[in-house]
Amino acid sequence: MTDPAAIRAGFARIAAEHGRLDILVNNAGVIPRGPLLEPTDAAWSSVMESNLSAYFRMAREAARIMVPAKRGRIINVSSILGFIARPGVPGYVTAKAGLHGLTRARALAVELAPHGVTVNALAPGFFPTGAVDVLHKNPDFNAMVVGRAPMGRCGNPPELAGPVVFLASDASSYMTGHVLVVDRGTPAAL
Repeated sequence: MTDPAAIRAGFARIAAEHGRLDILVNNAGVIPRGPLLEPTDAAWSSVMESNLSAYFRMAREAARIMVPAKRGRIINVSSILGFIARPGVPGYVTAKAGLHGLTRARALAVELAPHGVTVNALAPGFFPTGAVDVLHKNPDFNAMVVGRAPMGRCGNPPELAGPVVFLASDASSYMTGHVLVVDRGTPAAL
């Protein structure tokens, strides 16, 4: 994801072998944790590369295949932390907010819409996945997350399938530049 030459080669192979690309789901990244005063410039750059720059490069290369076909769906998997902050992950929060800007501020969406390519994002809340496993195993953190959620629970990874299928399908053909939050109502609750 962070090797521009590998990204170009991968998409060139897709074009050569398949002649088309219908859907790109950008879903990768890193989430190092630590106080604001501890990250090195290299750590900050690594988070930006993985969680923002790589998404841009992947979308750009996908668009090179989609634009001539006049059709495509680009889905950027972001995070609720693009809207709200948590201490200890300043680079991740910043990168995800930037990804929302890349998507929602229509930096990609507006340019690609005339070519039949939609660009939307999915912003999951707290789901028990490998990226946040250490947090979910912490009883205090887990109680705090569940306590703030109007639904009173964390999400289950299969609950993200429906929103991704929706964004990838013709059911969302009139949507672009949107960030779809899948987060049991946390931002709506005080």
